[in-house]
Amino acid sequence: MTHSLEIDPNGWCPQARQIPSPNFDARPDGQRIDLVVIHAISLPPRQFGGPGVEQLFLNQLDPAEHPYYEGIHQLRVSAHFFIRRDGELVQFVACGQRAWHAGVSSWQGRERCNDFSIGIELEGGDDDPFAPAQYRSLLSLLTALQAAYPIASIAGHHDIAPSRKTDPGPYFDWQQIFDTMPQWRR
Repeated sequence: MTHSLEIDPNGWCPQARQIPSPNFDARPDGQRIDLVVIHAISLPPRQFGGPGVEQLFLNQLDPAEHPYYEGIHQLRVSAHFFIRRDGELVQFVACGQRAWHAGVSSWQGRERCNDFSIGIELEGGDDDPFAPAQYRSLLSLLTALQAAYPIASIAGHHDIAPSRKTDPGPYFDWQQIFDTMPQWRR
């Protein structure tokens, strides 16, 4: 996906495949959306292209399908966006709504990052580099989000929940993001 993206007034990206998740709620009144959080996920771990992530975000993960699912099928989580290895962009929650991606978290002294952030999951994990198509989609999405919201910074899941999380992991190319979006450089 190299074409430009947009976010419509309802917080949806028309160019994304839209699969509404039930796992969201309203943001606090008057809350500005000013942070993007980058995550990495694959289900089962280190396996790409399957339906596991979508099933998780839709509360449809079958615990009998894979041993790993037994410990996570009851979770009620979501993200605004998911970018597959081939660059396909999937949207689960409208940007104006609060997706459940950050958990217990803090950024620059502010708790509850779900209240003020957009969560983007990349198909991958700590042990694998991300695909060029994912970066192309991510950069297009970040540009669209910056045009629609007063995004002031970007962080990894590990930045907002360092005692619990390591994603997007050591292979994520932050420099590529900061070269395109220098205003977010840390």
